[in-house]
Amino acid sequence: MRRITIFDTTLRDGEQCPGASLTPPQKLEIARQLARLGVDVIEGGFPIASPGDREAVKMIAQQVKGPTIAALARSLQADIDAAAAALAPAKKKRIHVFLATSPIHRKFKLRKAQAEILRQAVWAVAYAKKYAKDVEFSPEDASRTEPEFLYQVLEEVIRAGATTVNIPDTVGFAIPDQFGPLIKGITENVANIEDAVISVHCHNDLGLSVPNSLAAIANGAGQVECTVNGIGERAGNASLEEIVMTLKIRKDYFQATTGIDTTQIIKTSKLVSALTGISVQPNKAIVGGNAFRHESGIHQDGMLKHRATYEIMRPQDVGLGGSQLVLGKLSGRHAFAKRLGALGFRLSKSDVDRAFERFKVLADKKKEVFDEDLTAIVEDELPAAQETYKLVYVHTTSGSDTVPTATIRLAKEGKEVQDAACGDGPVDACYKTIDRLTHVSPELVDYALQAVTKGKDALGEVVVKLRYQGVEVAGRGASTDIIEASAKAYLSAVNKLVSSSTRRAYLSRRQALHP
Repeated sequence: MRRITIFDTTLRDGEQCPGASLTPPQKLEIARQLARLGVDVIEGGFPIASPGDREAVKMIAQQVKGPTIAALARSLQADIDAAAAALAPAKKKRIHVFLATSPIHRKFKLRKAQAEILRQAVWAVAYAKKYAKDVEFSPEDASRTEPEFLYQVLEEVIRAGATTVNIPDTVGFAIPDQFGPLIKGITENVANIEDAVISVHCHNDLGLSVPNSLAAIANGAGQVECTVNGIGERAGNASLEEIVMTLKIRKDYFQATTGIDTTQIIKTSKLVSALTGISVQPNKAIVGGNAFRHESGIHQDGMLKHRATYEIMRPQDVGLGGSQLVLGKLSGRHAFAKRLGALGFRLSKSDVDRAFERFKVLADKKKEVFDEDLTAIVEDELPAAQETYKLVYVHTTSGSDTVPTATIRLAKEGKEVQDAACGDGPVDACYKTIDRLTHVSPELVDYALQAVTKGKDALGEVVVKLRYQGVEVAGRGASTDIIEASAKAYLSAVNKLVSSSTRRAYLSRRQALHP
């Protein structure tokens, strides 16, 4: 199989997305993760553009090992000098020079004739070659450039030393049925094309950046320029994760592979989203929140019988723990019973029927039914948990220069017990104190806080899920003080764990009924 080079431009073109400005240390953090992801080339920035970009490229060049580090430059001496200086510490470096070639750019932006463009492009590559063996040239707006002129420019810059020639669809104008043949035309009409790698850089203005990139690969491109989460100028760039996973899943068609460790995709996506402040849309392919979630009853039934009925890739392949069957009004009885089993309940058919009817009523009222809702439904069928422990008093201290500490007093059978413990924060300190007082140390599986009223004095509700000796329980607590609400929720769940009637009911249903 052909090995496709993944050129990541998240830190250069991706950062051009409005509102996505990154500091040099943030760029360095993302670059390190891109190296773990396994990208071949990291374009760190545009050094002439700002002191921050120069610093970022230099930091990446100094500290990130493995990938080739690239920097962008216009076909001007000052740009190329700045790129070379920033890249100096890198063991593997590439200077990426560009110059517009399309008629509209020549006339209105550059005001230069074809002959002038050709001379400047050749000079820029030759000049960059003095600083780096690896030089990439991009004829900006190539997809709107006359093919014959484009062939001429590419042939001359390769002769001048370009090792990669990048074909940008700068404004997302191309159509796959045209862009693929353009790449094929380059392979057939540029005499020395074998001396360079053909690259593509596609924008998403018409939503075709990934299809155009894949069409280019199918027609001979050996490198694709892309960004994590598809971020970038205007509507963004070709999405790295979509291209990589398409090549992985459809090896049968493309006969091409990459060096990407796909299990790092989700981690990389979340890091880029967190540092840029740009959220990933839920229905985004591969990394969206809904990419591996199924709600339709028909789909859920198929998934339970054989995963491949409705999933063409494993969530584990991109770094997720597994698929999720979302319970809502479209869900069926099969998925409902399966989720109850995962929560530790094994109900008789009549119990399932009754619980399922209550679930359907609830599902009509809210978009998604959570595990805590299911637990509440089923617990109504179980003996009520005794309130073994009651919260009497909670006091916490915390601050930037203070070790978070919680003091808690509980009442049990008319007697009060008190203890204190330190933690990573006031909530953690509360939970450790409760563990000491109750002699139970469950695993905190989930913690969720939300406001249930409006205003500065809003009532906050905390929902926790605990796991202990194979039993999972949920607890709720509400208060205008979120620390108190957190303690109440945790203690509510602990009471269920220590209640003999609740534990017997859970375990008997889990072990005895309909094994």
